[in-house]
Amino acid sequence: MRYRKLGRTNFEVGEVGFGAWGIGGKQWLGGDDNESLAALRRAIELGVNLIDTALAYGDGHSEQLVGQIVRETPGKIYVATKVPPKNRIWPASGAIAEVFPSDYIVRSAEESLRNLKLDAIDLLQLHVWSADWLSAEEWRRAFEDLKRSGRVRSVGISATEHDPNSVLGIVETGLVDAVQVIYNIFDQRPEAHLFPLAQKHNVGILARVPLDEGALSGHFTEDIRFPAGDFRDWYFRGNRRRDVVQHVDTLKRDLGDGASIPDTALRFCLSHPAVSTVIPGMRARRHVEQNTALSDAGPLPPETLAILKRHAWDRNYYT
Repeated sequence: MRYRKLGRTNFEVGEVGFGAWGIGGKQWLGGDDNESLAALRRAIELGVNLIDTALAYGDGHSEQLVGQIVRETPGKIYVATKVPPKNRIWPASGAIAEVFPSDYIVRSAEESLRNLKLDAIDLLQLHVWSADWLSAEEWRRAFEDLKRSGRVRSVGISATEHDPNSVLGIVETGLVDAVQVIYNIFDQRPEAHLFPLAQKHNVGILARVPLDEGALSGHFTEDIRFPAGDFRDWYFRGNRRRDVVQHVDTLKRDLGDGASIPDTALRFCLSHPAVSTVIPGMRARRHVEQNTALSDAGPLPPETLAILKRHAWDRNYYT
């Protein structure tokens, strides 16, 4: 595992982190807590030292599992979690008083700490963001209070789905340490404005959804099915499975025989120097072992990156 500095923090984090949405068990069905705990332990054995979870992941269940593993691990494991919007609307909608009042942010952080059973959160992020809230005092006051008290060590924002430019203003304030953003072969938009700005202001980047919710997993087909109520059943509804397969087949053809789609997808994210860590969702040991090995592979060659540039896909499946 190779390590990179997370922006202006003193955190040296593994290039591959652990995305813990799937182990929450509510939106991603079919998991098993024992398997999730085994995957977390194996990830740490292989050098993972950043786990990204959220209060909304299984209504705190993901945080509880993460906290159990972190507490039993002798070395330092960085925990990133998120404050859900008070109105529970994704993506961001409403006035900040309806979404992130100051006292609500503080209470949510305290609830996360109870789930984790830890003394402090290494990175607390707002789970949604609107540029309309930039001048508001609510989030500023809450972040200052939590950092001053030592309950939170650093703060950040999770950018709106497929809208990385929504966080440009808050990055320029210098008041956040990290931004989590969707970045993958299909959505390359962060490269245009967010990544250069983050590098200028020394803000860490957590690249989320590197496999496009499974579309770039290497085993996606038109016939794939997910349990009713599973997030992916909604995300890939209608004709979306067909569209994904068409795009991935074209990508496979352009990359040539023998190219691994998931390996290429993760290395694509790590090839950009602005990215501090990539956080694929992992629920099984085999996924952990495959994903963590890619850090040592290094960045993709320029000729491969040139091919991938042609595969940016302007669409939003979150709406």
